[in-house]
Amino acid sequence: MINKIRFSSCAILALLGLATSCSVEKQADPWDKVADITAAIQVPEFPDSDFSILDYGAKEGEEDALPAIRDAITACNDAGGGRVLIPAGTYTVGGPIHLKSNVNLHLAEGATLLFSTNPSDYLPLVLTRWEGMECMNYSPLIYAYGEENIAITGKGVLDGQASNDNWWPWCGKEVYGWQKGMPSQRDSANRPELSRMNTAELPAAERVFGEGHYLRPNFIQPYNCKNILIENVTIKNSPMWVMHPVLSENITIRGVRVISHGPNSDGCDPEACRNVLIEDCYFDTGDDCIALKSGRNQDGRKIGRAIENVVIRNCEMKDGHGGVVIGSEVSGGARNIFAENCIMDSPNLERAIRVKTNKSRGGVIEDLYFRNIEVGEVKEAVVRINMLYEHDGEPDIHIPTIRNIFIENVNSKRSEYGIMLDGYDESNKISDIFIENCTFNGIEKGNRVRHTEGLNLKGVFANEKPLNYEQ
Repeated sequence: MINKIRFSSCAILALLGLATSCSVEKQADPWDKVADITAAIQVPEFPDSDFSILDYGAKEGEEDALPAIRDAITACNDAGGGRVLIPAGTYTVGGPIHLKSNVNLHLAEGATLLFSTNPSDYLPLVLTRWEGMECMNYSPLIYAYGEENIAITGKGVLDGQASNDNWWPWCGKEVYGWQKGMPSQRDSANRPELSRMNTAELPAAERVFGEGHYLRPNFIQPYNCKNILIENVTIKNSPMWVMHPVLSENITIRGVRVISHGPNSDGCDPEACRNVLIEDCYFDTGDDCIALKSGRNQDGRKIGRAIENVVIRNCEMKDGHGGVVIGSEVSGGARNIFAENCIMDSPNLERAIRVKTNKSRGGVIEDLYFRNIEVGEVKEAVVRINMLYEHDGEPDIHIPTIRNIFIENVNSKRSEYGIMLDGYDESNKISDIFIENCTFNGIEKGNRVRHTEGLNLKGVFANEKPLNYEQ
């Protein structure tokens, strides 16, 4: 375990022989915070009452089950809470499901919900976030605003049915079905209109999108909610980000399987949230598996809510851009992040541990802890920290701070790089990176360290040779 040693002024005098009654204090193990975080997370409990959608008129097949689901949710909420039961079978859902307080949407084993791919079904517009920016847009497929004690559980399947024939072409890339002449999420200047509104700090109510703007909705988004549970379900084929809690707290995501290979199909993106547990999950995605965020540029800095107190453990990552990621929309900051006992392995997984941000974001990213992570193969780097990620076209005046990152017992078998660290410049460096007892094998291009200070290596091997770095 890596520990930073903290000396009081009295202790320094003692070391110099100028005092005799001083002692040196050793800082407590930061991993002790994990128990405090998980203890603070209130997992919702529900009355032992079931509201089967069959009792409200739902039928299997192509008939729209959404009216029955909505009626069951209302009845459950009015009765003080319980389970809205989706029995085994395949049901068509002709629009968004909006959860209410004290409702557990429970999918029995063998149950599948097939969501509409018709954008007009996701009207009226709701307050949402799109890539870290507030706006009025299509409703997420499952949405809640300002609710408490909500859950999505069971061994059933949620299928957004997104594909190259719907939703995905809106990203504007041919590999996802876009063709010349088709609309996309970018305007004629090839820059998202929402980004301009964010820069101008327009109120969210004036950022009206939806029809004619082609901003894909996320799959599951609890917004400004408390006490959230997502457990055991399988989630497939999302239009965009899959699980995206925003400005919420006390979140448990457990035993979830995410399989979605579309553009921006991040698996789990808690944004500006507090007290989050993600455990025993499986991610096979078209973008980052887990990405921790806190708002983009002006919105992130103005709202000023960090992503903090996050525990990630016992997860498996297959395809994706990154395994455990902080950024890139992280202008509100990130702190107290713990990830342990994970497996990451795929030739289509680009990085294992990733921090990405840029000079338009700002914010402080600090106190990140990673341990006991087994990496089979990743395409680029095992550890990638980048302050030069994707220029926004914004003024270069919000240089982020990245500091205090602790990595131990991370072992990999194949990658281009072991570690890649890119600070901004000589006056804006990544600082205080501690890497201990790690082995990076099968490295093709070595390691790259730029504009970094306080890089501490102990017991680190690259291609079976000790890795040393002299500053």
